[in-house]
Amino acid sequence: MTSTAKTKHPLLWVPSSYFTMALTYNMLTAAAVVMFSNLGMDNARAAAYASALGLAYTVKPLFAAFLEMYKTKKFFVLASQIILGVGFIGVSLVMSLPSYISIMLVFFWVLSFVGSAQDITSDGVYVTSLDAKQQALFCGWQSLSWNLGKLAMMSVMVVLSGLLHQHIFNHDPHVSGPEWSKSWQIVFALMGAIMLAMAAWHWKVMPEGARAENTPKTPAEAISTLMDAFVTFFQKRGIWIMIGFALLFRVSFGFLNAPSMLFMKDAVANGGLSLTNQQFGIIYGTFGLIALLIGSLVGGAYVARRGLEKALFPLCFCVNIPNVTFLLLAIYQPESHAVVTAGVVVEQFFFGIGSVGFMIYLMQQLAPGKYATTHYAFGTALMGLCMMLTGMVSGALQQIMGYVGYFVFVMAATIPSFLICWFAPFYVKHNTDEETEVSAEAATE
Repeated sequence: MTSTAKTKHPLLWVPSSYFTMALTYNMLTAAAVVMFSNLGMDNARAAAYASALGLAYTVKPLFAAFLEMYKTKKFFVLASQIILGVGFIGVSLVMSLPSYISIMLVFFWVLSFVGSAQDITSDGVYVTSLDAKQQALFCGWQSLSWNLGKLAMMSVMVVLSGLLHQHIFNHDPHVSGPEWSKSWQIVFALMGAIMLAMAAWHWKVMPEGARAENTPKTPAEAISTLMDAFVTFFQKRGIWIMIGFALLFRVSFGFLNAPSMLFMKDAVANGGLSLTNQQFGIIYGTFGLIALLIGSLVGGAYVARRGLEKALFPLCFCVNIPNVTFLLLAIYQPESHAVVTAGVVVEQFFFGIGSVGFMIYLMQQLAPGKYATTHYAFGTALMGLCMMLTGMVSGALQQIMGYVGYFVFVMAATIPSFLICWFAPFYVKHNTDEETEVSAEAATE
């Protein structure tokens, strides 16, 4: 640990770091779906544009090593947060232009890569500034803060956009169109201000972050290390089945994610539930997220008790079978918000339980070896690739099939998950009595 780190208590910067990371990520990859729908985009474009923004977070293992070589980790954290702050304010300003969608998408594309750099270097500060005991001690704060950031984005910010649209600008909350731009301009301006405030705060309280012992010193060395990590990754026993696991375990959720949000927002005449932003934010961003967090804790305890090899197939059921709740909601289109909330809570709770199996499998079976951290990152990148590709086509498929037909298709898309879980290899043996801890952040991304 550096001397600088000793003078900065982790509670001054760990919660704020992960809160800021989550705020950025969820704006670009989740709340963007709601915003695009508000602005009048059809489901195909809304899902495709928002899912494509996940590319930067998928490929970040490829450029992470290069951020290690120059300046300090704190420098890149501050630089990324300043750029994000200015960028979100820029998005707010360009939304006043007559044809702003294309410019806004360019801003988002750039900001997604800046956001992924923020993630890499913030994690780097955490890992290199805290010793093993402190990392374990503050892991709970890390996870809690990340999920509070998600709550702030998907609940508070989305609800704020709806309140502004309905009560300040006096527009119908059920009608999509360019009138929504004024409300989202305020949200983006507020996002920019938060990012700049966080940069100022972290400039005062964040440690510099030490250089890791194996940090590459030149670009050539970084490329060589990355290539060696790739080669050894594909030399692992049973790697192709494990790659299939990383790609397919959450494939049904990849198809479900964006259309489920669009379904809750869409008009009843189109087969949706016609929720306002306020209702959506409370149901999905508050109750759904709480259910997801509780499910993650239950899933971790279940794996710790039974061991992953015995627990994996039941966890696959938890990830996939509750998707039927959206099919039932699409068939009956209930007017009761309590019924809709119950459906979302059930799906998110069981998804939280099941997702733990995915993360632990990557940690215990895919990652072990010379490049454990890098290989774990490759596994999560494959999952991100699946989420991005399925998300990009999900909106178009939903428009073709309608909501009922599409949610039937989502249930059929669960079959590859069960098949890959059945054949998933367990070559690295672990003591089933060991207690397993999984970051709630990792389990809910």
